[in-house]
Amino acid sequence: MEKLAIVILNWNGASMLRAFLPGVVRFSSGQATVYVADNGSTDDSLVLLKEKFPSVRLISFRENYGFAEGYNQALAQIESEYYLLLNSDVEVSSGWLSPLLDYMDSHPGVAACQPKIRSQIDRGSFEYAGASGGYLDRLGYPYCRGRIFSTVEKDNGQYDKPVSVFWATGAALLVRREAYWEVGGLDGRFFAHMEEIDFCWRLRSRGYGIVCIPSSTVYHVGGGTLSKENPRKTFLNFRNNLLMLYKNLPDEELHRTLRMRWWLDRLASFSFLLSGSWGSCRAVWRAWRAYGRMKPDFSEDRKRCQKAAVLRSIPEMASFSILHRYYIKQERQYKDLPQK
Repeated sequence: MEKLAIVILNWNGASMLRAFLPGVVRFSSGQATVYVADNGSTDDSLVLLKEKFPSVRLISFRENYGFAEGYNQALAQIESEYYLLLNSDVEVSSGWLSPLLDYMDSHPGVAACQPKIRSQIDRGSFEYAGASGGYLDRLGYPYCRGRIFSTVEKDNGQYDKPVSVFWATGAALLVRREAYWEVGGLDGRFFAHMEEIDFCWRLRSRGYGIVCIPSSTVYHVGGGTLSKENPRKTFLNFRNNLLMLYKNLPDEELHRTLRMRWWLDRLASFSFLLSGSWGSCRAVWRAWRAYGRMKPDFSEDRKRCQKAAVLRSIPEMASFSILHRYYIKQERQYKDLPQK
């Protein structure tokens, strides 16, 4: 069995492969086998891979399975001690793998980790999707060391200490193969967005550790498939967040949290309307309707998650509301928040 498989999921991303795959191949040589799993691309991705990257192993699908199920389908075909899920728009550099592997090898109770994620466009700043490790507030809103909502910090070394986190970004996620399949992998029904937070919640509730290792740094373009303002992205984020809460929250918290979210999500839809984003306003309502339709299909998953949980209270889940801290108390940076 090989030590590490780096798996890049691709869908019509030939331009990203041209830009960033050479670095992944170069700076992972001798430490990992690089795979590209193609989600039914219709551009020249397959031709590019076969002609320009003969050392990269190709897994080709006839259809687009989305992020979550695409990875499940690909990883089921790979035998390695570790998987590293890597977005196609991530730039890596020399020495990026060693801190991650060394930490995992020496901490058997940790199931997953991520590097520090900087912006590939504004290289001195954190990147939105992951920054220096992810957290969740008591109402299910995610935030990061280095990014809260739309406020992204400059990286001045303020979050360079390895820490336990609630979730690690799917942009560059290193995970033990056995732990990945023990909790069922990514939830393919999510298609895309929030799937890595749901996945990490299942890991963390079973007692596994999740860590950010800032001594490894990568650069992420971000928004490569859908922009932040895209109504499709709004729909998936809101729907999947609700499904994630339903699957993972303990009984004593679920109904109270969903009641609060009902009002807060309607406030969010009104905010979209005021800003002229009619598509995103409608997407929030569509997300709640979709959640209602899909909820029965997740009832058995909820039972399994609750039964398997060994941590009823996860230390990295904040006891406060990040909305209150950000909008009312004007705490816009992670260092300003209450620290346990």
